[in-house]
Amino acid sequence: MVSRQTQTGGALHRAPFASICGKMRPNKVAPDKTDQNQTMRLLKRLLGGHDRGTAPLLYQAVVAEGRRPHWYQAGQVPDTIDGRFDMIAAILSIVLLRLEREPEGAAPNAALAECFIQDMDGQLREIGVGDIVVGKHIGRMMGMLGGRLTAYRAGLAAGSLHDALVRNLYRGHAPEEAALAHVEAGLLAFRDRLAAVPLASVIAGKLPA
Repeated sequence: MVSRQTQTGGALHRAPFASICGKMRPNKVAPDKTDQNQTMRLLKRLLGGHDRGTAPLLYQAVVAEGRRPHWYQAGQVPDTIDGRFDMIAAILSIVLLRLEREPEGAAPNAALAECFIQDMDGQLREIGVGDIVVGKHIGRMMGMLGGRLTAYRAGLAAGSLHDALVRNLYRGHAPEEAALAHVEAGLLAFRDRLAAVPLASVIAGKLPA
């Protein structure tokens, strides 16, 4: 995610995103011990310090692509916390789908998704969310990303991202047709450029301009 103050692309920044995760509030009911242990094991596995290779560089490139001004200007994607998240998630989905096309992309695919989860974890903790609640919200983030992957995969297979974009990028509020066409054409062109780039270059974080 990116900072509220950041207006154009660049490095990844931290910012609260309560509007994405929902209203943050402490649990008033003591968590079940089994759920607590499962959550902590999940976080330890996903957010441990193991080497993710060049995945962090690729993730930063994804964020930079998702913050290009034309998506928000010509494409009318809302330049808000939610809008930036949705745009970055769309780019991330296209890259994950590219990685999953080849067996050698399986490990980088998983590492890239872990970078996304780690970013979400860091931002939640910055706004004071505790371990157990972090686990629940990370589950929601994973579900959101999984839903977008399914929607964009189906849209690409059908040859149209129109419906998937209205639901997932514009959250049901379709923009002007020219703006929607701009984003759809941009994502399809990005998909095509990725397909023409060697997998090793994508893994190294060298996304095509």
